[in-house]
Amino acid sequence: MNSDDPNPAGDSPFRDEPTARDEARQFVLPLVVHIEKDAPPARTDALETSARAVLTILSDERSLGDGVWAQAMRDWQDARIRKVVRRARGAEWRRAEALPGITVTGRSAEVRVFPPVPLDGWPKDLARLQVSGTDLDDPEPPAPADPAAPVLWLNPGLDMSAGKTMAQTGHGAQLAWWELSEKERIAWREAGFALSVRTADPARWRELSVSGIPLVRDAGFTEIAPGLTVAVEGHDRAGALPKRSPEAAG
Repeated sequence: MNSDDPNPAGDSPFRDEPTARDEARQFVLPLVVHIEKDAPPARTDALETSARAVLTILSDERSLGDGVWAQAMRDWQDARIRKVVRRARGAEWRRAEALPGITVTGRSAEVRVFPPVPLDGWPKDLARLQVSGTDLDDPEPPAPADPAAPVLWLNPGLDMSAGKTMAQTGHGAQLAWWELSEKERIAWREAGFALSVRTADPARWRELSVSGIPLVRDAGFTEIAPGLTVAVEGHDRAGALPKRSPEAAG
């Protein structure tokens, strides 16, 4: 495991029971999704773009070693792994884009991810953004998940807003990242962090939840009671993905 990943066995940052992580100063990873009234992104694309945004900041050179964001990333990962998704449009989005961070684009979605901040220390241009109002729909049913790439399976028994679900897919992507070797991480990054987010059917979810694959257990701070939200299937396929062509870069 990479030395920049403080994820000791038996002390998962995604467990709901108290751990030593609760004693550390708490940080949050802010994500902002661009939602214009007349052109909202598709829900599944927003979920996948949020997951890729988390992977992008985890792999960014500014987050590693002596990078300018590295200490904040370490402080965040030493405590509970918290992510909060807010929405922005118009001038709000332009102000958010002016702050240090990374914008990741999907087919219809734009998500900007920022280096972690203390729970009580949000920049004012992010703190004023709304958490509510992130309900999104898919104009058409999503295509089947790509069997060659990792899949983040959502618990079918939960009813979460798109913003809450985006945070959960970000957690799942982070668990997948922690499971990979440096060589596998490089391959996944060169493949554009290809992944799928789909909702499992109930029978499939029961299989996934006892299969031994990485699982996200939400601590229950917002919207839902503590419990399983995402199953990370096929993270081991990341190292075999083909490189993304420059034309496909988004």
